[in-house]
Formats: sequence, C-alpha cells, structure tokens
Amino acid sequence: MKTPARAFSLIEMLVALTISATLLAATFAALNASFKSYKRTTESASTHVVTRIVMHRIMTMIRTGSATSFGPFPDNPIELPEITTNEIEFVVTTDEAANESQIVRIERRDAPEGSTEGPYELWLVLTTVRDGTAVDEQERPLMVGVVDAVFNLEYDVGPTLLRATVDLTVRPNDLQDAAIAADLETPSIRMVASASPRNE
Repeated sequence: MKTPARAFSLIEMLVALTISATLLAATFAALNASFKSYKRTTESASTHVVTRIVMHRIMTMIRTGSATSFGPFPDNPIELPEITTNEIEFVVTTDEAANESQIVRIERRDAPEGSTEGPYELWLVLTTVRDGTAVDEQERPLMVGVVDAVFNLEYDVGPTLLRATVDLTVRPNDLQDAAIAADLETPSIRMVASASPRNE
C-alpha cells in the first residue's frame, strides 16, 4: 500500500515566506543603494564635463580679448588694482566704420523663484552697442545649480587687465530627474582657473 505524499505544514510555509520576504527586502535595499550611487556618479560626471567646457570657454574669451576691453574695472587702479565681482564683461567685436561694438557679459544670477536647480545660475549676455546706445541684447543661461561664481580681476593703470581668476562652484544636477537629484547629497564641484588677456 502506497503512503500519501506529505505536504508542507503551515509552520514550514510561514518560515519559507519569512525567508523569502527577508531576501526580497535585502535585494530591494541593495538595488536602491546601487541606483542612488549610479545617479550620484552620473550627475557628478555630466556636471563636471559641462563645468569644464564652460570654464574652458571663459578662459578662451579672456585669453583672446584685448587687455583694455574688460570690465568692470576699479575706480582707481593705482590704489585698488584688484576687484572681486560676480560678473565679467568684455568687448568681443568692434566695427569702427559703423561705430558699433558687441559686449559679452557673463554674470551670476539668482535662480527663478521655486526653482530646484540651485541658488544661482550663470548667464551669458551679448549686447550690441551702436553710437554709445544698446540697440540689441541677447541672453542665454550657461549653467544652473551654481553655488558661487566669483571673478577676481587684477588691473594695471589704463585700466588694463593683467589677470582674471574665475572661481566656479557647481552642484551636480541632472535635469532629467530633479526630484531624485534633490534627495541626493552630492559634493559640489569647484574649478578655479586664471588667464591673462593678449597684449596689444
């Protein structure tokens, strides 16, 4: 006579379910930590690349600019040859026949109210000046999530710019998912670079 196959008891089923639930919870926690780590790394890497590109572009503009076409400048460069500001501007093109010039200004601005992209933004403003009057102005954001942007400008008599130092601090941010980015505590990226304009 065949003995019937024995099934799991209620206690055995509860133990098996408890073990399965514990393993699933541990797997979910590991996946969640892995996702947050991946998110933090990609945000930092992409912001690092963008910050390097912006810094490189600013340094190129300073190096190729005329030493006498930068601003803002001190009232008296003999007594106060160095100023620290949150913007830098310089003449990029001049048409003497039409008495027209284009001025680029890079400035730190407050982020729009309710924005999750950080306390500041870095903006580029291109102004066309004709006969001493601004006739056109175009502006566009360069970066968001800027913690600080400081321009240290050293002048000589003239005023002639001797050296510009840019100190840019940015918080990593991925615009695709600002809600997740806000929860992550990622260290800021800081870049400092100096350049001297060309001699005329």
